[in-house]
Amino acid sequence: MSTHQVFLDSLYQLLQQQRLASFGTLTNQGLPFVSMVPFALDAEHGRLLIHISDMAAHTRYLKERPQASLMICQTPTEDAGVHDLPRVTLQVEATLLERNTPEREAARDTYLGRFPDVAFMTDFTDFHFFALTVQRVRHVAGFGAARTLSAEDVCARIRQGA
Repeated sequence: MSTHQVFLDSLYQLLQQQRLASFGTLTNQGLPFVSMVPFALDAEHGRLLIHISDMAAHTRYLKERPQASLMICQTPTEDAGVHDLPRVTLQVEATLLERNTPEREAARDTYLGRFPDVAFMTDFTDFHFFALTVQRVRHVAGFGAARTLSAEDVCARIRQGA
């Protein structure tokens, strides 16, 4: 197996194991704003999905400027060095999935596959599904093991699934 494939598999494992991401958007003044979002993997389209409320500042910012960034990191343990933690920064382009469309319903089903406890929130009119298309990827598999991966390869690996 190539080193490149090892990195892609490591990244996919991280995306599968983690359910939360730090989410960076830009304010109306162009300042960075970081929050937290749960995410699901959309294997059919090779992208990520989030479900966020209009009450959250990041939703308003994302509607104005669809470029955003996610940072997903392995959960630290007491005995692991913080510099050894696998992590990835994804630069993404967000697309609002319109209500009453097959794409939104498919996203809902995918999201609920990972977060079944939030089914009741998916009918709230102030909550929206966004599809996050990967544009750039910087993956750190551990200390001294960092590289930039192509968005196309990462999307293909998400489509491939487990």
